[in-house]
Amino acid sequence: MNSEIRNLQPQTLWNKFADLNAIPRASKKEERVIAFMKDFGKTLGLETTEDAVGNVIIKKPATKGMENRTTIVMQSHLDMVHQKNNDTVFDFDTQGIDMYVDGDWVKAKGTTLGADNGLGVATIMAILESKDIPHPAIEALFTIDEETGMTGAMGLQGGLLSGGILLNLDTEEDNEIGVGCAGGIDVTATRDYHEEETPEFKVGFKIVVKGLQGGHSGMQIHEGLGNANKIMNRLLFDGFECFGLRISEMEGGSLRNAIPRESQAIVAIDAIHEAVFLSDMEALATVIKTEFKTMEPHLDISIAKCETPKMIMDLGIQEGFTRALYAAQNGVYRMSADIPNLVETSNNMAKVVIKDGTIKVDCLTRSSVETSKMDLANSLRACFELTGCEVTFSGDYPGWTPNMDSPILKVMTKLYEDLNGKKPHVAACHAGLECGILGKNYPNMDMISFGPNIKGAHSPDERAQISSVQKYWKFVVEILKGISEKK
Repeated sequence: MNSEIRNLQPQTLWNKFADLNAIPRASKKEERVIAFMKDFGKTLGLETTEDAVGNVIIKKPATKGMENRTTIVMQSHLDMVHQKNNDTVFDFDTQGIDMYVDGDWVKAKGTTLGADNGLGVATIMAILESKDIPHPAIEALFTIDEETGMTGAMGLQGGLLSGGILLNLDTEEDNEIGVGCAGGIDVTATRDYHEEETPEFKVGFKIVVKGLQGGHSGMQIHEGLGNANKIMNRLLFDGFECFGLRISEMEGGSLRNAIPRESQAIVAIDAIHEAVFLSDMEALATVIKTEFKTMEPHLDISIAKCETPKMIMDLGIQEGFTRALYAAQNGVYRMSADIPNLVETSNNMAKVVIKDGTIKVDCLTRSSVETSKMDLANSLRACFELTGCEVTFSGDYPGWTPNMDSPILKVMTKLYEDLNGKKPHVAACHAGLECGILGKNYPNMDMISFGPNIKGAHSPDERAQISSVQKYWKFVVEILKGISEKK
């Protein structure tokens, strides 16, 4: 029940999070949450504006005695990733997130929780509403559409903000202070194909891959999680090589920044091969589940007879396309040579749809090095163009180059150590944060990113750690007190 969420400490933050999670706020469908945030600011009597693209800016004067401190921008994004389990009945367009407490964690019932980046938004709301927390002048920046294009950050014009420091509250490890992130680009491959009538001697089967964890295609790309599209293609490839399997349709994955958890396909094979086909597929499924047993203990692969499809994919195109899917890079492409344990470049084969004479593959390629990002994007382009696809690049956004001499980094590192008795982990991440984009129009703004522990973001397993949120809240309050005077 969401009522138990409201009784958690710090109560002011969790109450704002519950208020926020009552509002549907999918990327590119943020009208209601924008209105909610504007009403919130105006109710507090604070200067509240919406810019040309939908970002909301709320300004709060400094508390008494803090007027000479540097103005800070506190920034989080309003949208959340909408993902649910197949057996969960839920309408993201009309329902608020149904949350519950499980030990030290807040979770959602069968859906994403929205802690990414709802906890950051709730933190800023709590500070704006507070009457007893000392702070310098605050410019609260709530951006839109971070998860599917970062169009809010890209559309923010220069001159709207005057702050000298930006606190981005979108990091998901409470011992980490973020100083850099990866850029990204969408790689989309499409082509039309001829459909053939299915011969009478063939029978239909439905193949389903499900039970994978999914997760964040940046932060978790190195963990060895299963990609449902890659697993499905492995099954289709084997079925074609051994039994002449023909594809009628396939659909796997959903959002470009979520590792795909599920895929399903309708196929046809010669009836004479039915028994041996099932035996071979079940054996291959067992092999795959054994390979993934440590990371994906709930992986389920089913092959069941179904109504024979009326149409199947052109044989030559199917053969070339399944080979292209096999060859296309998924996962880590290159580790950083400069920052230990940092993924430099990766690709997520996010969504594959084959249906009604059209193929579409959506990938998100990330890198902290621009040239490496384009190298991998071009590798994917070449792979799919060889099979006759048209490949387009879109949604290109820059990374955030680390500044190890950042003044706010020095302040926060000392505060963290004073509060926790040990040094924080100062790092760049492989996720896409908005700091690099915002820095284009605000090049002199000193930027940093931090946040509480959030696990399983972009999947229905998303959860936020209660004790970590308490630790993080204390850190936020101390940071606001520790902002230096204007130079």
